[in-house]
Amino acid sequence: MSIELDLAPLTGKKLLCAVSGGADSMCLLGLLTEQKLDVTAAHFEHGIRGEESLRDAAFVEAWCRELDIPFVLGCGDAPGYARAHGIGIEQAARELRYRFLLKTMESIGADLLLTAHNRDDNAETVLFNLLRGSGTAGIAGIPAARGTILRPLLDTPRCEIEAWLKEHAVPHMEDSTNECENYTRNLIRRRVVPLLREINPRFSEACARASRLARRDEDCLSSLAAAFLDGELREGSISLKAIRALHPAVASRAVRQLFPGLSMERCEAVLDFARGSEYGVLELPGRTIRREQGRLYLEAGREISLPARRLIPGERLSIPELGLFVETERTVYRGEIHDLFKTSYLKYEIVSTDLLCTGRRPGDSIRPCGRGLRKSVSALFKEAGFTREARNGCLILRDSEGPLFVRGLALDERACPRIGGEALKIRFVETARSTES
Repeated sequence: MSIELDLAPLTGKKLLCAVSGGADSMCLLGLLTEQKLDVTAAHFEHGIRGEESLRDAAFVEAWCRELDIPFVLGCGDAPGYARAHGIGIEQAARELRYRFLLKTMESIGADLLLTAHNRDDNAETVLFNLLRGSGTAGIAGIPAARGTILRPLLDTPRCEIEAWLKEHAVPHMEDSTNECENYTRNLIRRRVVPLLREINPRFSEACARASRLARRDEDCLSSLAAAFLDGELREGSISLKAIRALHPAVASRAVRQLFPGLSMERCEAVLDFARGSEYGVLELPGRTIRREQGRLYLEAGREISLPARRLIPGERLSIPELGLFVETERTVYRGEIHDLFKTSYLKYEIVSTDLLCTGRRPGDSIRPCGRGLRKSVSALFKEAGFTREARNGCLILRDSEGPLFVRGLALDERACPRIGGEALKIRFVETARSTES
């Protein structure tokens, strides 16, 4: 089995290769060393799998020592990071890993970072993004290159990688969490993809083709949006006539380029607002858009001040300062992943009549689930890199004893639900508020 690498972008460069010890990364490392390229291996131990994780780190280090490959090891606490930031463990591990890899690149003076994503990984990513309702940017899947990050095996199927390892007698480690179907990506890999391959045996190849087409379309539409802003954005305002003349696909991308991180719902609210003609103001968290005399004026948002509001389970609570509704319902917690910006679960036994939604208060502190220590809310803000605006607009759910939940950051140990136990499900629904005359 022969796997050809495109050597043109790699030759003469100092390379950092991310090596987990699994089949894909061991194959990539083997191919790079086979070509006598200047490569350093980097392994990140996430703190997820205990002894097995330490075993993988030791395996990669020993293999690199045997082949005289420079090696760098990094360690982290992905479960703790996930709890602190209200994200899934997979996302937490990815963020910590890339933070380590980019820092290592800088420290050793590497020109390029290489990762071993393959064609099957891309197909799984496309399906994952489709399930989340992504547009063309999500369907475009994993990019073959992004800045200084290259993925040389992205068009190579996993079966060819495994055949290469066998032929060249290169060992690799198996990750036991790949068998766990509690992770969405594993469920897609183990159940969904095999069914799709029954329909189309070349499913991964078809996904790769769809990704290339979607990426081409996305690049085109984003370029058109950027060109529109270059020509029409003048002193913080845009012609209403000009933005209305745009195709919605270009207009939505122009809005998102103006306001990075804007959700789809709020992007649509901006476009709806642009269809009006009379004087009006649209307020978004930290942003204000004014419609006047045929133009949209983009202005800094007003200072956010959140009054205390009582949260009554089962009733919808409006937080107009943030453009949010808070919805709650009594349910059974079945181990759902908390997205602390959109959905979370509180142990129902602690729910009382004095639940309040407020802003931050001096001296606020919380014991984030699973971290075993108390942290000040201000320290959590600092860890997460919250701006002053984000801190002032951070919603906190509290009772008489203090904070139970800091939106986007942490759930207190007192409020952590048990699997199978009753819980209060909390959903944050985004809105936008406009004022028109």
